Amino acid sequence: MRGKPTLTIPDEARTRAIASIRQYFAEELDQDIGDLKAGLLLGYVLEELGPTICNAAIADARAFFEERAADLEGVCYHAEFPCWNRPRE
Repeated sequence: MRGKPTLTIPDEARTRAIASIRQYFAEELDQDIGDLKAGLLLGYVLEELGPTICNAAIADARAFFEERAADLEGVCYHAEFPCWNRPRE
């Protein structure tokens, strides 16, 4: 992963993202932009902001797994040799 170029997204997601950007510009900014401008904006966002978003997602996932792993013993622990450790009547 280190030294990997800009984040990429699948072609279908790219097509939908470009359509979403065009719709945003039309509805929120009253500007009609074409696929080229929307694609350039998407490329910029992926290159410039993508790593920050990716790093935040990785940090969130790591915290989630570390929290679960910290409680692993409490959730999964089973007493060993249970037959011989029971109180005698």
